[in-house]
Amino acid sequence: MTRPTDSGDLLKCTFCGKTQKQVRKLIAGGAVYICDECVGLCNEILDEEFAEAAEAELTDLPKPREIFDFLGQYVVGQEPAKRALSVAVYNHYKRVRAGDAKGDDGIEIAKSNVLFIGPTG
Repeated sequence: MTRPTDSGDLLKCTFCGKTQKQVRKLIAGGAVYICDECVGLCNEILDEEFAEAAEAELTDLPKPREIFDFLGQYVVGQEPAKRALSVAVYNHYKRVRAGDAKGDDGIEIAKSNVLFIGPTG
């Protein structure tokens, strides 16, 4: 805990107003203080926001054809490689999504690795 001021007053959490005797830990940062309870509440809020953002990212999963077309903007030729890579990327993100929503059914999806070898590296 932080130490009391020279006047003998107890330090208080800047956010909730609890004194240092009412909380387990009071963290000082410049002229402000935050207690362990407020830190925990902040962590819960951030976890919820990050979880919602992650769900939003996975809802708009591009189809293999869209991935193939995107690769076509940067890769010249190599159609079989682009096709294989676009399907592999699509399947990877489907696995990630299924892993988040995996129930107790015990189904496990095997992952295959993709290795491209050729003159362009």
